[in-house]
Amino acid sequence: MRTSRTTVQTRRAGIIAAVVAVGLLATGCGGTDGEAAGGTEGSATEGTVTWWGWTPDAPNAEKLIAAFNEEYPDIEVTFVSRPIDSYDSVLSPALTSSDGPDVFNVAPGSANGGVQTFGAGAIDLTPAVQEALGDGWKDQLAGIGVDGLTVDGKLVGLSAGAVYSGNLWINQDLFDEFGQKPPTTLEEWKSVCEAFEAGGKGCFVQGAGQHAFNMDTFEAIMENIEPGLYQKASLGEASYVDGDSGAKFAQGMEIWKSLFDEGIMQPGATGLQQYPDANNEFFAGNYAMVMMGSWYTQYAVKDSNLAAQEAAGVANPEPMTIIPIDLPDLAGTGNVGSMFGDADYGLAVSARSQNQAAATTFAVWLATSQSGQQAVANTLNNIPALNGITPVWEDIELANPEAQAEVLSAYTEQAASGTEPRFATVSAELNSGFRDTLGEVAEGRMSIADAQAHLQSIIDAQ
Repeated sequence: MRTSRTTVQTRRAGIIAAVVAVGLLATGCGGTDGEAAGGTEGSATEGTVTWWGWTPDAPNAEKLIAAFNEEYPDIEVTFVSRPIDSYDSVLSPALTSSDGPDVFNVAPGSANGGVQTFGAGAIDLTPAVQEALGDGWKDQLAGIGVDGLTVDGKLVGLSAGAVYSGNLWINQDLFDEFGQKPPTTLEEWKSVCEAFEAGGKGCFVQGAGQHAFNMDTFEAIMENIEPGLYQKASLGEASYVDGDSGAKFAQGMEIWKSLFDEGIMQPGATGLQQYPDANNEFFAGNYAMVMMGSWYTQYAVKDSNLAAQEAAGVANPEPMTIIPIDLPDLAGTGNVGSMFGDADYGLAVSARSQNQAAATTFAVWLATSQSGQQAVANTLNNIPALNGITPVWEDIELANPEAQAEVLSAYTEQAASGTEPRFATVSAELNSGFRDTLGEVAEGRMSIADAQAHLQSIIDAQ
């Protein structure tokens, strides 16, 4: 189901109004806001903390909270999961309310929960992280998390870890059942899809009505054509229209549209959301492939795997073997395996919280402590922000260790080596531009040339 432009504009107007109100509250006089109080409202070792976020999944949030309570048993943390697609609209009024969250997720750039939008409603966490890690704190944390969550010198959120995209995930059990191998080219992908469809199964599923994931697929295509070109264009350093780069973006748009025209994308793709629709179709076993990133590693863990199937409506689920694979070499360049990412989410402490000290304790513990980051690593939801922390694989119960352990270990290293950003260099206007073009091109309502011109007009206006 698509969101109309009028609805989006109305929502944005509401967000802007609320954020202005947040800014006034956060910077107003009287010293009653958290920043003026130095983020020390309440006790640092006891109290109640409400944490809002679209991620992690509830089972993983409970694992993180349980690990935190081993060290801080007198701070009660409650995770409130908010849908990714409505997160911004519900967070804005909450941050102006006394009933809002103490801790809330923020993200780099133009992603949901963007730090530019919601930074005014948070305290500066720089003093807290300096106290925890010392003057050399920046060198101990992934730069992608610090830079992406800092606004005008203010550390709005502490990164729990990073996520990377650019690859596909497959249901290896279905591939084995159908005697198929992961595709490495467009022709192989079409052949695999024909085999699954002949056997009554769906091949590849994407919720192309949720444009952020369309951007992932398109960026992956562009990385296949020329690594780094997508980022250069988002910064205005390469043209979407003119010269060699313009030709390459035209090629990328043609490949994107071919996924719909050649039967890779499932019928009705633009009418579905990635979450929950495509995700549920994959975990219900109805489709063999889906476009997801490193955050999907969490579902290789047995309990999360079974929970995802139950959420998809599977009765009496059995462990499903999910495996990451590279995007096929769609452009025939050999540039495969590229991954791009940002800090997944940062923990921000609300300027309106009456439990800032306890909330800060939780945020700092999760994002900067050895124990907190090890707990993050072992959920497999994020690449940890604290340097040197990696999953302890022997402590993780995978759905199918024999098939997954070696592949996932290599995949985690591959993701962590990614250097290209996902959303951090994409402005809110350009983000909207991709929303307005990729879906229209896919459905044949906009020409590729017009789509390129629209994207370039946004860059020219910035």
